[in-house]
Amino acid sequence: MSRQDTEAGADPERRAEASASAVDETMQAMLEQISTDAARRTGAAPDAVKILSVEAVTWSDGSLGCPEPGMLYTQALVPGHRISVDAGGALLVYHANARGGFVQCPPERALAPVPGDPV
Repeated sequence: MSRQDTEAGADPERRAEASASAVDETMQAMLEQISTDAARRTGAAPDAVKILSVEAVTWSDGSLGCPEPGMLYTQALVPGHRISVDAGGALLVYHANARGGFVQCPPERALAPVPGDPV
């Protein structure tokens, strides 16, 4: 039994709250890592990096909508996010999965997510 299950007990509502809290922590940690990455890539001061938008999407495969030539990816729908960042005036777009993995995706490689509601 996980720590979350122990803390939440057998109450399904408390388990759902514990799960949502873990997701929020994963998202917050990922956004901090993305901000750091954007500052490093652009040379912008960390306090000049702003998250402009976070959009829930479903990617068509493991490339997260940003395939690299010559690479093979899992062929399964991947829930995630498209994140737009202003780093000192430079616009960067990141593609992420729901577990916190992300890639900075240049416009020439960016593919649209699967149409419709995110998985």
